[in-house]
Amino acid sequence: MFFIVVIFVMTLLYGYVGARVIAPFDISGLGLFGYWAIIVLLAVAPIAGMIFRSRGHENPFIDAFLWLGFIGMGLFSLAFVAFVIRDLGWITGTISFKILKSITNSSPSSLEFDSGRRQFLLMSMNLGIVGVTSLLGGIGLFQARSKATVIVQNITIPNLPTAFQGLKIAQISDLHIGPTIKADYARTVVEQVNALKPDLIFFTGDMVDGSVDRLSADVEPLRHLKSKYGTYFVTGNHEYYSGAMEWVDKVQELGMIHLENEHRILRLNGASLAIAGVTDLMAHHTITSHKTNPHKAMRGIPDDMPSIMLAHQPGTAELTQDLAIDLMLCGHTHGGQFMPFNLAVAKAHKYYAGLYRHGKMQVYVNRGTGYWGPPLRLGIPSEITLISLESDVSGIS
Repeated sequence: MFFIVVIFVMTLLYGYVGARVIAPFDISGLGLFGYWAIIVLLAVAPIAGMIFRSRGHENPFIDAFLWLGFIGMGLFSLAFVAFVIRDLGWITGTISFKILKSITNSSPSSLEFDSGRRQFLLMSMNLGIVGVTSLLGGIGLFQARSKATVIVQNITIPNLPTAFQGLKIAQISDLHIGPTIKADYARTVVEQVNALKPDLIFFTGDMVDGSVDRLSADVEPLRHLKSKYGTYFVTGNHEYYSGAMEWVDKVQELGMIHLENEHRILRLNGASLAIAGVTDLMAHHTITSHKTNPHKAMRGIPDDMPSIMLAHQPGTAELTQDLAIDLMLCGHTHGGQFMPFNLAVAKAHKYYAGLYRHGKMQVYVNRGTGYWGPPLRLGIPSEITLISLESDVSGIS
């Protein structure tokens, strides 16, 4: 069903853009056939690549095919928005002109376009859209492949014990090591995180897009993440597309602490901080026993003990109404990844980027340390979050 929906959407997107680009040009015969053959290839590439990978066919050829497809997807997505805006403007202008013409009962020739001028204007606008889209695509590709931006976020927790004030937490999320993100990018992220000298590292899911067999070497740099008190990991939805149980074993072999609807207690100088973690909201569709359960994760934690919960999807906050959680750290949304699609993501998710308050609990959503699909980051850079815990009153011991 998922791939049927994707194919339908892709057909509309590529067909609309393809028809708009070629409309004012006089192309026929083999030229027209070749043009639409390229459009079809670009449309099919990401779908076919994902289907092959979902069936265990992972190799450099499929990765290269996906590179082509995902770049095309990004460019066509940007062009789609531009052409929709152009068409709406054209329709609005045409209607306004007809209203003006009917009101004045005249036909000012200076405002009318003959067919030649109209075609020239459309060709110029189309070429302009293609040019601007290509430029924005290049900028987005550069930003996506650049170092992640370190976002410093001070977060206040009521009555935080003195031992934990100033505690530094590095959060990474949605790295999506897979067809277009490899060991070199993972190594850069590790170097950036280690340079922050964090006390704790939290990885809030979607580490990979692919099997352990295929990506084992690419995740190897994550073994070198360093912090005083450990690296904690929770699963995201993409782990469940890629063999979740194998990845859980691999994560632990890499030295991370996997939290599966459970918690650990960090004790410093007689004070305690609870670190809880839950599975992805959709996990039970793949593994029934992995159903998200914040209540189970928090079981046994005193209400007056400061607590942090790791959850991949920010929607998990809706399951915590009667729980005493001070801070939830999430990912999943990528902050929209590139404009203007961040506006749609903001509509789809109550919490999609940055810090929010959900009742007494605070929710922080990391914008993603990597990217998924189109290798584009436009206006929403990849993120490594450096969180510093503070108290709103004098700390208690």
